[in-house]
Amino acid sequence: MRPLAPLLLAALLLGGCAGLGEREGGQAGSADGTGPMTFATGRDTTAYLQPLIDKWNRAHPKEPVTLLELPEAADEQRAQMVANLQARSDRYDVLGLDVVLTAEFADAGWIVPLDGGLFKLDRFLPPVVDTATYNGKLYAVPYTSNAGLLYYRKDILDRERLKPPKTWAELRDQATRLGKKYKLDGYAGQFLPYEGLTVNFAEAVQSAGGQILSPDGTRVTMDLGTATTGLNFLVNGLREGWIPQEALTYKEEESRLAFQEGKLLFARNWPHAYGPATRSALAGKFAVTRLPGLHGPGSSSLGGNNLAISAYSKHQKSALEFIRYFTGLENERSVLTDGSFPPVWSELYDDPALIKRYPYLPVLKESIMSARPRPASSNYDQVSLAMSSAVSDALDFRKPSDETVAALKQELGEIIRTP
Repeated sequence: MRPLAPLLLAALLLGGCAGLGEREGGQAGSADGTGPMTFATGRDTTAYLQPLIDKWNRAHPKEPVTLLELPEAADEQRAQMVANLQARSDRYDVLGLDVVLTAEFADAGWIVPLDGGLFKLDRFLPPVVDTATYNGKLYAVPYTSNAGLLYYRKDILDRERLKPPKTWAELRDQATRLGKKYKLDGYAGQFLPYEGLTVNFAEAVQSAGGQILSPDGTRVTMDLGTATTGLNFLVNGLREGWIPQEALTYKEEESRLAFQEGKLLFARNWPHAYGPATRSALAGKFAVTRLPGLHGPGSSSLGGNNLAISAYSKHQKSALEFIRYFTGLENERSVLTDGSFPPVWSELYDDPALIKRYPYLPVLKESIMSARPRPASSNYDQVSLAMSSAVSDALDFRKPSDETVAALKQELGEIIRTP
């Protein structure tokens, strides 16, 4: 998962892109096939993808790419992709995968291994490269990254001569006192029972010093005491009122709007929420910092999107070249400037001109570098569902935190032992 030595691209291409399209039990798709392709990915909410695809199509008229936009929600994207791949359909060539799907899709044989020497992985942020590997092999190429940030009302904290909170205790104190003083709700994240709640819970456990599964996703390593402490951070916030009950209905968009409309003092969200806030009435009144933790800055869940090649694609050679183009430095700059997504090339976070335009880049880089990927489990969908369902019961006060964590640990053990 560390940088790989560059290989001679021409020799590899003449050799038919060895390694592409091979699965246990035989060949699927065509490793040396060229021709028209489809790029299946989540809905492009900022309309930046098509111009980049148009540029490729003008330069490669015999290998045009058609954009297939899937639903915005990651779980719905997965469902459509899985249905296509289980049917061994060649409709999808390039897949835009949530980073948590690499292990599942690689384990199922739905995507092909790639040669890391064809990509400048040594110039990518190291944690994002880790999300693209499974069992020591590269199965995808990082395209966008993501890490959670704490959005806060800088104008109010400046007025009170306070620095943004680094610990949960500081967050609780400021959310309680200043929320009451300024008639604002204190804090919210994404607490509706879906993947977002899984992320928020994982971040709470990590920020208390723990973890849920081993990095390879084969063992439950969750310490009951640490996980209970993390869950209680959320449960107690709801019980004490500095997390509003309405937050139990929030996904990313609802929490973004609540903060942007001036209802919240603090909000956990992804970097995509920054741009819209700068164009709202909140412009100049907010800032971002790292998520707080039990004893200091916390740890985010690592998000983002990776590009992979379908094992059933008939045009895998063209798909490989398209991914090399799409993850190049200049396109990665457009990911940030036109798409408002965090890029994967490390040097873009240190570019003075970009930092001037996007002041949050240094904090975001710190957050990504200290973030942890969600468990690399081939049963991740079941893991996530179990986590969000259990945590939702605790947030609704239907089950005590310690009982919730104990039952969840047992359930996770049963899931990861499932073949």
